[in-house]
Amino acid sequence: MNVLKDAAQRSLAYLESLNARPVAPLAEAIHLLDQLNEPMPEHSMPAEHVLEQLDRIVSPATMGMAGSRFFGFVIGGSLPAALAANWLASTWDQNTAYDAPTPGTARIEEVARRWLLEILDLPRQSAIGFVTGATVANFTALAAARNAVLKKCGWNVEADGLFGAPPIQIIVSEESHPTLLKSLGMLGLGRSRLTRVAVDSQGRMRADKLPRLNTPSIVCLQAGNINSGAFDPFADLCPVAREAGAWIHVDGAFGLWARATSTLQHLARGIELADSWATDAHKWLNVPYDSGLAIVKAADAMRSSMAISAEYLPSEVTHRNPSDFTPELSRRARGVDVWAALKTLGKKGLAEMIERHCAQAKRFAEGLTQAGYEVLNEVVLNQVVVRFGDADRTRQVIEAIQQDGTCWAGITIWQGRVAMRISISSWATTDDDVERSLAAMIHCARKFD
Repeated sequence: MNVLKDAAQRSLAYLESLNARPVAPLAEAIHLLDQLNEPMPEHSMPAEHVLEQLDRIVSPATMGMAGSRFFGFVIGGSLPAALAANWLASTWDQNTAYDAPTPGTARIEEVARRWLLEILDLPRQSAIGFVTGATVANFTALAAARNAVLKKCGWNVEADGLFGAPPIQIIVSEESHPTLLKSLGMLGLGRSRLTRVAVDSQGRMRADKLPRLNTPSIVCLQAGNINSGAFDPFADLCPVAREAGAWIHVDGAFGLWARATSTLQHLARGIELADSWATDAHKWLNVPYDSGLAIVKAADAMRSSMAISAEYLPSEVTHRNPSDFTPELSRRARGVDVWAALKTLGKKGLAEMIERHCAQAKRFAEGLTQAGYEVLNEVVLNQVVVRFGDADRTRQVIEAIQQDGTCWAGITIWQGRVAMRISISSWATTDDDVERSLAAMIHCARKFD
């Protein structure tokens, strides 16, 4: 057991070092990774030696995503309570598929489900699948959507597959996230046959461009554009889609969490009219990777598309079986981390964290604008998209910022323009981190003025 104590000490040392080290790994640290390219050992080795090598070679070569100044993607750090719960849950080593053999972790997921629906103010009867991330969350929810809309046409997907099935009209935004499109492709619904609806200057689907909806149809909307953070106009789109009998799915990988605050929930007004939602817990809830949430209002539709049966599996159902709502049968107890984060933060703590990040995004936008640089988006959430001149100069500035090491933000191409995207979603990010990062960004940009 000494190796476990060693791992805990090394983990704490790593976390404590993040504030002092460059956010991106140094070139020499990446070069040392070549030491891992060795033949498979013939003989056993003490676990302590394995852990030492792992820490010595790999830890320095990691991106500081767990720190307070990583703004490259919408990646929350891990709340200490959620990380600790993750360690404990890994120690339990529960395959959380069925309630009967793993009641502890199965029941805690049911509590987390109730809390999530309450804090996101979504229909309380909804089912939730605790999955790996928004890609699988979209896949899981859209599998329920596919089966449900075809069932209305008298077609049983589970029995007959898609060969000869009525074609489904799929509506997506011109700026849908690639993970949504990947999910549709995996479901056999295609990528090139989608109907793509035009967006406005902020990436919001234009309600006046929504085509006539046929039967069966699935309308995919977005809460939180990956660049601008903007929300589709749910209050305008959802009633039209519902009237036409369409299934409404919302990709809310990070934007859905606006529902947890009183000051931002207006952005997602009308989203409760949808039939399913996908989001990430490893983004704004700040739990360890990997953790996504597939939410479906009609629990039976979700269960019918995900549940499996076999002679050796428990058949009597007295409590919720987690595997009835996820693609996997074997899976870790992801709900433990979610429960710990919600329990630790509470409603007010979660709202305050989200609101703080959005205020910090506005501060980035304000400081960069005052310095003479162009912020492209209306900063309504936690995303800032900025240009430092033409495309070549913007690329040069982004590279300089990344090499500087104070913070890390990534490049994007949004509506034909090369820009830098700043995403704030880590519990650890302080106002001082923002000012320090802002000063570094402006200092690097000035070199090319």
